[in-house]
Amino acid sequence: MTVTATVPTTNASRYLQQLSKHWSHKFEVTFDAQKSDIAFPMGALRMEAQPDMLVVTLEPNADADVDRFKQVVADHLDRFAFKEAPLPFDWR
Repeated sequence: MTVTATVPTTNASRYLQQLSKHWSHKFEVTFDAQKSDIAFPMGALRMEAQPDMLVVTLEPNADADVDRFKQVVADHLDRFAFKEAPLPFDWR
């Protein structure tokens, strides 16, 4: 199962990099200015920065609490995007 959200923002690259650096202290993370892969215990988080949005993709493990996973990601992004928060997440 894969869950994806598009998050409208012109600061996608900045938020992607800040969040990736933040979580690199706890999890395996690879990122650059445009893409990020984070290995959470509950599954993979992938982000892609586009000019007007951040695309957030979750690949939860079979036993993961998907709603909790979505909330953790949204809460952390909102902390870094405090000037724009709360960011609208269109999960699909």
